[in-house]
Amino acid sequence: MTTAIHQLDTEALAAYLTTHLPGFAGPVSAKKFKGGQSNPTFLLTTPNGPMVLRRQPPGTLLKSAHAVDREFRVLTALADTPVPVACALHLCENREVIGSMFYLMSYEDGDIFWNPALPEVPAADRQAYYSELVRIMADLHSVDIEAVGLSDYGKPGNYFERQTGLWTKQYRASETEHLPAMEQLIQWLTSHCPADDGQVSLVHGDFRLDNIMFRKGLPQGQAVLDWELSTLGHPLADLAYFCMCLRLPAQGLIPGLGGQDHLALGIPSEADIVADYCARRGLSHIEHWPFYLAFGFFRLAAIAQGVLKRAMDGNAASEQAMAVGKMTTVLAAMALDIIHNETH
Repeated sequence: MTTAIHQLDTEALAAYLTTHLPGFAGPVSAKKFKGGQSNPTFLLTTPNGPMVLRRQPPGTLLKSAHAVDREFRVLTALADTPVPVACALHLCENREVIGSMFYLMSYEDGDIFWNPALPEVPAADRQAYYSELVRIMADLHSVDIEAVGLSDYGKPGNYFERQTGLWTKQYRASETEHLPAMEQLIQWLTSHCPADDGQVSLVHGDFRLDNIMFRKGLPQGQAVLDWELSTLGHPLADLAYFCMCLRLPAQGLIPGLGGQDHLALGIPSEADIVADYCARRGLSHIEHWPFYLAFGFFRLAAIAQGVLKRAMDGNAASEQAMAVGKMTTVLAAMALDIIHNETH
């Protein structure tokens, strides 16, 4: 069955772009990408060549969620930095055109990997791919936010305190049943938030393997994708969030490397990744690492709950949305394990 979320009024879109995008000519055909769980993403085929459209999902949206206008702004800001991004082409804030706000960006043709074990890559090359991921992350966190015009892209104050509050509210807004593990996690994060250490950078918010496109056959970044959750915040939130993939179970809708032999796979350990990142950013060590990890699992659990709620309401962007939503309890339990086993 085709739902509204998979549909795009290509005639209305073509008419709009003809008058708003210099040199554009129709017609337009559209095909939805597999990803884009939160914001539906389409490949547009046009006489001008391919391009990509990301839109807000239809239906009632949580406040501050699905901010495609922020994605467009950050893509524009990063155009001349070492962080690889697609070219931002046009933002349409008029929801009447196709039913929701959307933007266009260049189509990038590269490699996207969904499994952090990188089975498609020779074992001898996997280290280089992870090194490039860390390089991109470190360069992102080193961007001069004032120079690129993003000094007002986030709120001041303790990032983790603010984010714990925000994601607790988002979780409450999409709560479908009482989950004791989530309640314990929220209570612990609220009472153990580290004091603000003054670190502020542009953070991606969803920095993971499948949001990084590599050049075809090469361990070189071509484009960092999906900037919906980007903001000004604490850089170690991105690092901890990325390192979750090393702990998530190998089997599941969100595959990880938990329990696998990293050395045999040719993939660096969590300690190696953290050390590489610290070296690139001139950090001597990281305090409160278990908190950052637990927060990452909590936020992903809250996101999964939001996916479940949208699926139950008929507005989810993926047919796997119900299964993703059921990950909430699993992720919360993993965060509690970190708290119990790795905090001193």
